Formats: sequence, structure tokens, C-alpha cells
Amino acid sequence: MIKQDKKNIFIETYGCQMNEYDTELVRAILRKAEYRFVEDELSADVVMLNTCAIREHAHRKVYGRVHEIKHKRQGTPVKIGILGCMATNLRTELLENKNLDIDFIAGPDSYKRLPALIQESYQTGKKNFDVTLSEFETYSDVYPMRKEGVNAWLAVMRGCNNFCTFCVVPYTRGRERSRSVSNVVDEVKHLADDGFKQVTLLGQNVNSYKEGGHDFASLLEAVSKVNGIERIRFTSPHPKDFPDQLLNVVAQNPKVCKQIHLPLQSGNDRILELMNRTYTQDEFLKLVDKTRKLIPNIALSTDIIVGFSTETDKEFDDTIKVMKQVRFDSAFMFKYSERKQTIASRKHEDDVPEAIKTERIVRLNELQKQIALERNEAHIGETHSVLIEQEETNKSKDHYLARCDNNKIIIVPKGPYYKGEIHQATITKASPHGLKGNVLK
Repeated sequence: MIKQDKKNIFIETYGCQMNEYDTELVRAILRKAEYRFVEDELSADVVMLNTCAIREHAHRKVYGRVHEIKHKRQGTPVKIGILGCMATNLRTELLENKNLDIDFIAGPDSYKRLPALIQESYQTGKKNFDVTLSEFETYSDVYPMRKEGVNAWLAVMRGCNNFCTFCVVPYTRGRERSRSVSNVVDEVKHLADDGFKQVTLLGQNVNSYKEGGHDFASLLEAVSKVNGIERIRFTSPHPKDFPDQLLNVVAQNPKVCKQIHLPLQSGNDRILELMNRTYTQDEFLKLVDKTRKLIPNIALSTDIIVGFSTETDKEFDDTIKVMKQVRFDSAFMFKYSERKQTIASRKHEDDVPEAIKTERIVRLNELQKQIALERNEAHIGETHSVLIEQEETNKSKDHYLARCDNNKIIIVPKGPYYKGEIHQATITKASPHGLKGNVLK
């Protein structure tokens, strides 16, 4: 019998905030099983990569990382496990690839099985896996092992029922299921006791949260009543799930931050239909208009995919048109790349040439860069409430990285204030990527 308490674990995380949260769940599950954690792969007995299947060429990056780890170990024994969406989506390919020599695999709903999977790997030497998709698992009975900080991720639901044709999430994370309001509130209270000032509620389609008679708006209200939590954010929502009640909560509740992520994906109706996004350009623009009338100071961000199957230059111009009309504060933009198991991979050929995708995303990036600069420059001279998050280590340890209520980063000089505190700051400079300012004394 291999003693579990003798094993050192190293976990590396790729992808979205949900993966970051899942890594915290994994750490809690393994700590309960008496495993220890180390900060580098060289001193680990077990290395686990928590993977993403959404980003372009994500599997190549993970394959390269596995080879790098094996090379660094120079023959020193190490068990390697693949977790997350890639584990579910590419299970057969991962297990049968002799060059990778993966020892075990666990999908997003199977993390409670990890202690057994690791133990079985040591005892039998055989490759093993569990990528079962659950209709019920929400990990509501696991309090994540988080690092100290200002913001805490908290998944209020898992899975997705939307089946956007380009997206693999319903096949890697299963169907939607939500935690109870009382369970979420209990965790938020625990977070406040642990010193966190901000909580970001997570879900693949977070605003479709539904539990009993409660919807996402009522969940936000319940979370806001927890003493010690100063700010509440949420991501990632879907434009189809923004009833007036939810927008009113964002507008009226002082703890709910005045920033909403509205993934557009495309500005063209035919492409939106091919993507199964369930809204039209006009419906999206009406939602933006209603949101800005209710919440004039709202900051909006978005996601865009360029070069989806059969997208023409004229159809791409519709996306440009919407970007110019909405003027998002920020945008995450990607070239379309096919994912295994998705509807698009079966029904829609990835036929837009790579050179055209590149040309389109360059145009889009240049446009958004100019819009972001103009929107940020409009804040110069304003005073905003800012949450001090961490040292700004990229350039100087003489500054803090803080965040405005609207989610914009602001760099401020260090002073008689500390991480986790909220202060008023006047904005003095702006770039497309953030702001600079001074904290009022």
C-alpha cells in the first residue's frame, strides 16, 4: 500500500475562471486525503494539468508541457494526470498516445475520484480514468482550498444547456444544475470570514441559474446581504437571460458591480443562427440600449469569434458595425477553430482561410483598441471607488494594482493603504488597457 501522505502534488491550471475554481476544489479534495502540495513540478510525485478545450490549439500546449515536464525530470519517476475539459473531450487520444504516457485522467465531474485514481495508478501501474458526466454533481459539499487574496471565484452552477454549435462545454461539463441559494450564501459567509472582499459568481451560463423558486437576480440579492463582502461580480452570462429584474438588481444594488459581460460572438444574423446563439443583431442591440438606459455608468465587455464557417466579408462587416455602435469597454476576440464533438464540427465546414481570419481579427483588434482608449480617456478627471488588489509587479513594486467598480484596472502609487481596502481615486491617465490615478487621502 502506497501511503498517500508521502505524495507531493503539483497542479497547473489552463483556461477560464471556472478551471481556476476547479483547481481550488481539487486541492481541497486532495488535502482531505492527506496529500501535500508543492510549487514546482521538479519536487512533485504527481503532476496534474487542469486543461481547457476552448482555446485554440490548447491541446498542443498541453502536449508540449507534458513533454517538457518529462524532459526536466530526466527519468525521475513522476505520475502525470490530465484534468478538465480536455480530459473529457480527448480521453482516447490522451490515453493511447504512447509519447505522452499519461497515467490517469479525470473529467470536471470526477474530481472526488482523484485520490482513488492516483492510488490505483501507483498500485497497478495501469492507466485509469473517470470522465463520467453527472446530472447532479455541484461540489456544494467541498469548500475550495484558495490562496489568500481579495477576490474569490465561486461556481453557483455547472454545465450548460445552450449547445452553441462552436462550443464543446455541454459535452465536457454536462447539463446545467444549480446549487441552492442557502449553500451559496453559506460559502460566501465563509469567504467573508476568511477576509475576501469580493466574490465573482461563476457559471458556464451564470444568469440561467435556477434553483427552486429562485433565479439569478434573487441569488445576487441574497449574496449581497452577507456582511464583509463589498463587491459582487459574475461571469459568464448569456444575452438571452437578462430579464428586467436582473438588470434592476445590477442597477440598484450597491454591492453588485456596474459591469456586464455580453458575449456577442457575431454581429450577423445568419452567422448567429449557424452558431445557435438564439438572438439577432437587433435583439442584442436592444438589450444594450435597455441596459445603458437603466445603468448609464455600466461598462460592457464582449466575446467575438471571427471566421466562423462560411462567414463572408460582408457578414464580418456586420460585426464591425455592431462594435462601432455598441463601443464595448473591452473585448476578447478569437479566430474560429473547430473543436471535436461540437455540432459545428459535424455540420459546418471550417472553410474560411486562415489568412482571411487573421486579416479580420487584426481589423477588429485595431478598432477595439481605439474604442477602449477613447472610453478610458473619458474617465480622466473622474473619481472612482477602487479596490486595492495586489502589488503591480510587472514594472514597479512602488505601485498597487487596483480595480474600479466597472472592472477597469487602475495603477496607483503605494501609500498608507493596503490590499483589500476600498478607497477613492482620481484618474489621471488612460491607455487602451487600463488607467492610472492617485488615491485621495
